[in-house]
Amino acid sequence: MKLIVGLGNIGKEYENTRHNIGFMVVEELAKRWNCPAWKSDRNALCTEYRAPEKVFLVKPTTYMNLSGNAVGSFANFYDIEPEDIAVIQDDMDLPLGQLRIRRKGSAGGHNGIKSIQDHLGTDVFPRFKVGIGHPERNNRAVVSHVLNKFSKDEGAVIEKAIKDMADALELWLKGDMDAVMQRYNKKIEEVEK
Repeated sequence: MKLIVGLGNIGKEYENTRHNIGFMVVEELAKRWNCPAWKSDRNALCTEYRAPEKVFLVKPTTYMNLSGNAVGSFANFYDIEPEDIAVIQDDMDLPLGQLRIRRKGSAGGHNGIKSIQDHLGTDVFPRFKVGIGHPERNNRAVVSHVLNKFSKDEGAVIEKAIKDMADALELWLKGDMDAVMQRYNKKIEEVEK
């Protein structure tokens, strides 16, 4: 059994914002896989797929900073090991649309990841990061940056990043994390060549 968690904030005002890139990726997977309708369960909206094992797609409804409530609840109830929990997150330190995939790591200032680490009691769970670019270096700019929608000019880049990340997650489900990292941990310039 696997858990794929897209991080984001629930509510119309947060739809299609940079901080909700995780929601966008799990929504892409649900659409690809023709999953049943999203339903409320364990502080999240979830749906499931068999590929061939059961895979839960999860969007925590606790807001970003408390994402661990939902992830911890699913992990405990279904006895899912941390290495079988893929978390999709936004990353300001990556250029717009660049992907980075890691087996584990620090929260790097991301409160959603910190909450998940607190609930799982480990930092050893796969991270699927999508670059959202970085604003000026001050707190007000950071908050408004992550809660802003992507511009029209950024749309095509983000659409491609969402599809590529969904592809990466499908490869992860086949069980070869090394292949996933080798294929998708490329700089934007390398991808464009």
